[in-house]
Amino acid sequence: MPKNAGGGSSSKKTLPLPGNDDDGSNIIFGDDKPKKKNKKSSTTAAQQDDTTNPPGQDAPKKPDTRALIGGASWTGKLPVNLLSEHCQKQKWGKPDYTMTKASGGFLSSVILRATDPKTKEMVTLPPFVLPSAYRDIAAQTTAVEARHFAATYALFRVCSMRNVHMMLPPHYRDLWKGEFEASKKEDIKAGRAWMYEADPFAAKQSQDEAQAQKLRKRAEEEKKRSQEATQSVNINLASGLTGPASSKNLAKGWMQAPKLEMGKRNRAQVEDLIRRNAVWNPHGTEFPSSQTEDSIHKITSLGFRTSHVEEAIANCKDREEALEWLLIHVPEDDLPAWSLPEGYTAGISMASGNLKRDAVIARLAEAGYSIDLCTRNLDDCDGDEGRAAEILQRNLMSANEVNISALDLTDDDSIETWKEEQETLGAIFGHRCTTSTRSVVEVSLQVEHLAECKLRIRRSTLYPKSPPILGIISSNIPAYIRLSATRQLLTYADSDLLGEPMIFNLVDWLENELPRIVENPGKLRDVTAAIMGPSLSDDTKRQTHVKHRPTGKGWKSGTPESLELYNQWRSRQDSPKQQKMLAERQNLPAWKQKEAITQAVKQNQVTIISGETGSGKSTQAVQFILDDMIQRQLGASANLICTQPRRISALGLADRVSDERCMVVGDEIGYAIRGESKKKPGHTRITFVTTGVLLRRLQTSGGRTDDVIAALADVSHVVIDEVHERSLDTDFLLVLLRDVLSKRRDLKVILMSATLDATVFEDYFKQSSSVGKVNIEGRTYPVEDIYLDDIVRSTGFVPRHQHQDHGNENTRDHGFDVAKSIQNIGMNINYDLIASCVKYIDGQLDTEEGGILIFLPGVVEINRTLDAIRALPNMHPLPLHASLLPSEQRRVFPPSPRGRRKVIAATNVAETSITIEDIVAVIDCGKVKETSFDPHNNMVKLEEVWASRAACKQRRGRAGRVRAGQCYKLYTRNAEAKMAERPEPEIRRVPLEQLCLSVKAMGVEDISEFLKSALTPPESLAVGSAIELLRRIGALENNEMTALGRHLSIIPADLRCGKLMVYGATFGCFESCLTIAAILTVKSPFVSPQSKRDESKAARASFARNEGDLLCDLRAYNEWCSMKSRSNYRDLRSWCEQNFLSGQTMQDISSNRTQYLASLQEAGFLPPQYRPDTHTSLNAQSTNAALIRALIAGAFNPQLARIDFPDRKFAPSVSGTVELDPEARTIKFFNQENGRVFVHPSSTLFDAQGFVGNAIYMSYFSKMATSKVFIRELTPFNAYALLLFGGAITLDTLGRGLVVDGWLRLRGWARIGVLVSRLRTMLDEVLARKIEDPSLDVAGSEVVAAVRRLVEYDGMDR
Repeated sequence: MPKNAGGGSSSKKTLPLPGNDDDGSNIIFGDDKPKKKNKKSSTTAAQQDDTTNPPGQDAPKKPDTRALIGGASWTGKLPVNLLSEHCQKQKWGKPDYTMTKASGGFLSSVILRATDPKTKEMVTLPPFVLPSAYRDIAAQTTAVEARHFAATYALFRVCSMRNVHMMLPPHYRDLWKGEFEASKKEDIKAGRAWMYEADPFAAKQSQDEAQAQKLRKRAEEEKKRSQEATQSVNINLASGLTGPASSKNLAKGWMQAPKLEMGKRNRAQVEDLIRRNAVWNPHGTEFPSSQTEDSIHKITSLGFRTSHVEEAIANCKDREEALEWLLIHVPEDDLPAWSLPEGYTAGISMASGNLKRDAVIARLAEAGYSIDLCTRNLDDCDGDEGRAAEILQRNLMSANEVNISALDLTDDDSIETWKEEQETLGAIFGHRCTTSTRSVVEVSLQVEHLAECKLRIRRSTLYPKSPPILGIISSNIPAYIRLSATRQLLTYADSDLLGEPMIFNLVDWLENELPRIVENPGKLRDVTAAIMGPSLSDDTKRQTHVKHRPTGKGWKSGTPESLELYNQWRSRQDSPKQQKMLAERQNLPAWKQKEAITQAVKQNQVTIISGETGSGKSTQAVQFILDDMIQRQLGASANLICTQPRRISALGLADRVSDERCMVVGDEIGYAIRGESKKKPGHTRITFVTTGVLLRRLQTSGGRTDDVIAALADVSHVVIDEVHERSLDTDFLLVLLRDVLSKRRDLKVILMSATLDATVFEDYFKQSSSVGKVNIEGRTYPVEDIYLDDIVRSTGFVPRHQHQDHGNENTRDHGFDVAKSIQNIGMNINYDLIASCVKYIDGQLDTEEGGILIFLPGVVEINRTLDAIRALPNMHPLPLHASLLPSEQRRVFPPSPRGRRKVIAATNVAETSITIEDIVAVIDCGKVKETSFDPHNNMVKLEEVWASRAACKQRRGRAGRVRAGQCYKLYTRNAEAKMAERPEPEIRRVPLEQLCLSVKAMGVEDISEFLKSALTPPESLAVGSAIELLRRIGALENNEMTALGRHLSIIPADLRCGKLMVYGATFGCFESCLTIAAILTVKSPFVSPQSKRDESKAARASFARNEGDLLCDLRAYNEWCSMKSRSNYRDLRSWCEQNFLSGQTMQDISSNRTQYLASLQEAGFLPPQYRPDTHTSLNAQSTNAALIRALIAGAFNPQLARIDFPDRKFAPSVSGTVELDPEARTIKFFNQENGRVFVHPSSTLFDAQGFVGNAIYMSYFSKMATSKVFIRELTPFNAYALLLFGGAITLDTLGRGLVVDGWLRLRGWARIGVLVSRLRTMLDEVLARKIEDPSLDVAGSEVVAAVRRLVEYDGMDR
């Protein structure tokens, strides 16, 4: 409040303010004197004013003040005189009057002063002003009336307990007893009785002491809260406020934890992005009222202001989000100490080299605006400080764009008004008022316990028609509180003071209201949103795609379409070609059961068909059902979907059935496999699909049982072939179909297999559906079993390492030698034995036609077998496995070239559903590769194990399809007896992450309960581990699928590979991520011969560049593709040999890339016409190694290891002391599950002494335990890759830093953790938009760009 008006001078001046002197709009103080300094006036100020006529008025007489105020007959004293007498009696100074012209007339107020008898200091009271509710009665027609009104109200304030009103003129007497008394009652009710004390100076002193006491109490409470915060809880941004943390566990290792930093520019950009675009409480969840009070208390105890906590809770859904909101919106200079970085000091130092510009920015920032915002505005205004200040203020008030060019600071009237008011302010405030420039004045504020607080006033463009540019300067008040006070001060000016000089009133208002504002600064969002400027609109429009749902046709007989189908079918039956096919079909055992099959299907919802190999069940059953419907004139309702476990089965059956019906594939008979489809919607009646294709159709339907029913609305029959294999997809499909059958009674399900345990499936379905069974006898030709001992005896095979007596003619017949050979062969696959067996079979067949089918466990074994067979003459070796392209798989069906014998090396894809017509001999190694999963240690193993007897029976049957054949079993009868009867269901032996994700994608709430309804339920521990892993990789959050999870659920790949491809498409490096996913699916293309291990290691290192194994393989593949496009086969092969690369592996990687690409296009994730050269935005960052490393780390999370570097060592040199690189053996690696782990010797990082890009962590794709736990497929990455793509972020409230995923510590600022957490949420929203519109290009998104910058530069500014 003002003190020492006039700077302590004993003389007082009449200081008119800008305006028209003739209308009385001056501010007049006490005993006014003329402007002429040396002339003394003999009249009082009141009399002088009362007898002054404004120029321009023609009134012949001066107005009679007594008559104007008291009436014509009034003879008593006037209010101004009464107030002056009262002040004189109380030994106060003479009262001063302010005067303002308002829209309703003139407004005046009284300022009282008194000298403290002890300190001799002049004490000035704030003006006596009526509350705003009564402000309308204060406006008077003339300045004289306004002055007397102000005197009356001042008398009332100090004499309301006395009958002074009896001495007042009638009008003022009525005001005293009426409006003034009503105002007093309201003030007393509001706790402001001190305003009506007889001694206002004593009342002010008491009030100041009470305010000081309140501030001291608040300071003590804040100190107490700060102390409590140091013993507070940990704050998990994903899981919320947890219980008391173990200080022992958290304290350990903090000193060695890496330090996390974020560049100022990066941080400002991220904060701006989050403030503009982050969505808080998107679903409008109401904060639980029962938890509100407790939450406010707990968060306040961490050091936040109560008003801020209340605002946060009003904006957020729960306590955890409220805490994030506070750490984002509370400015740095008001955050609790624990959330600030080490050695934090408020403000940001600048050093641009331009001292003048830096000084201007510093002045603008003193008002509370951010340095970056001030810099940006100053640059926009070409260095004009005044324009920049005005833009800052306009943005503060409106957050709207300001047209800089429209601002004009050259208004002459405004300048003149400003000059006159500065003179007045100097007279009022004395030394408290300083003028730095012609347009800027500063007034020191007198607010108790707020020392060194100033109000800086800068002339605005239209002043006084608009408020001046204000800035509150104080190092003791947080910037945002000063801005909040500035907003409220400007609002007051806009509503009450426009049009007249207002600075005195602004200072007065601020001195009175600032303590209240500091205590309750208002909403954070209002200030922070305004000072950050207007929000930017998102030009990206979300498009919601309405999924097409098939429409059921109903089982209506005799429709025109059905009649047409019947007529066409009838006309085909008489053709010679059809008759010939019909004759072949009638020779199949299945034909004898035609009537039984059709009747069972018509009478039951579920039909189980078991048939021996070669019975024709796979090709005939679906045709029987279709023909029956066509003959009953229901053909238009027929839509049969037949699932197959493998692509080659679906392709082969579609070809075969089409041939039997004398039609082409894609017409009446079609197929749909991953990446390829041939069918005509509405016309195709039988579609052979892989089980995964049907599952994806159901998964993308919407999820609920009703959605699945809708997705199958146009399907009449679902046929599941080879159901005995019990694959993961098959068991999942059975669960879905059982639910659907209970609600859709017209849907038919047919289960088929050669080795079916019908009772198990009958029991599963009979509770909800009727079940029929049909058994078909086999028609295979006799097959002779030849076991290992007979093979050794017949071929005379002796292992290479076994001593052989070549001179003994009876060696073959010597039982001991056979037993010894079998013993030396052992349990492993012997490729020489396979070659000998093939040679023996070829000799036995001699000139007879016929092929040989060899069953092997995997691709590696197939390749080694084919290498051995190629050494034999007249052989036509062919591979057959799931990784081949469909066109490559089809090569096994045609006859071999003349004079050569076809030899097919296949995995178990050839066991069922496909018929290779000319096979007459089978070689069965008796092995299969199976994935096994141990949920107790979370380890997955792909093991070579003995096949089941059921599988071996299927393999055996392949030899008897066209003639009597032989099955050469590379195992003994004793080994066969020990084989399992049937394979264990896949659901019990593989990781369940993909299955659980698929179940969740169907909309199932409780995954565990759903899987309990499976034919063979999985272990609950395995399900729990899978769900936990889905949470950790970011596919599930709060038991709901994230956008990333929805993507992964529709990509048929390992979750980690799928995640990598999603990230690649999102961040603009799709081709690179696609290649790495394919490499991980196959293997590294590098080979390492035992004799040339060092050379191969050097060759691989030339591609690695110390950036990890996967980037090394990626560069090798890219170079191979480049060589392939410009070189011939011989040069390419030579290049591969020189660089120790496998050409075949490169081909396999290329094949897998093609398959993944097709899958992503089929899933809608990529446009159908995608090409790298046309969709450049998807690959703009494909050479950004730092980004790719971060994405790999994110895809592999939580398979991460911490790098523990040894203490730094230094050595002297010519140029000074230099740091030495640590020895590789001194660098240690630790993961969460195993503790210390070791880099596999095959890794390019095995001998690394340091890592690129400030890498302090290592991601790995696999680990294996031998003498030690080794990690493989390694990629180093930095701290921001961990924060943005790792696990949940926990804040340490002791101020030590962040904890990621519960075990990885980073010393840093708590605010960084929240910024990253919100940025991750926004990234999930970007992925969600990508789900809604797969064609949407998000690589240019602000969020994606921000994430890319952080991981590329490790958080620092470029």
